[in-house]
Amino acid sequence: MAKLKSKPKRPRPTISTASLPDIIFILLFFFMVVAIIREDNLLVKITPPKATELTKLNRHDEINHIYVGEPTNKNAGTAPRIQLNDAFADVDDIQRFIAANPDKYSTTLHVDEQVTMGIVTDVKTELRQANALTVHYASKQKIEE
Repeated sequence: MAKLKSKPKRPRPTISTASLPDIIFILLFFFMVVAIIREDNLLVKITPPKATELTKLNRHDEINHIYVGEPTNKNAGTAPRIQLNDAFADVDDIQRFIAANPDKYSTTLHVDEQVTMGIVTDVKTELRQANALTVHYASKQKIEE
């Protein structure tokens, strides 16, 4: 009987990692380009009022946004409506909206300059009952002459 000799094992070549940083940066660039930053689809017309004393908010991701204005779609009527996220809502829905977003510490009201204060007062009353006491009003800088 003949003895079978095993072939001597060759050392495996090392894998080159020289292109690994390039691949990582390409993937990073790809995900930065493809990422979608969520914005609300406005269903109401908002022409913010003008003000002289303004403060810019730094963190927009920690703020609830409530929009009040005339609907852009004429089938929804012409009376001012409240928009929470991407849908119309009633004043009674504001407390549930605030309770559904407990990580957001303040609320910004985006109110059209033609809206009467009645609906704004109703919104503020509901915010008070929901214990959302930090309220900001969105406005544009008034150009002084």
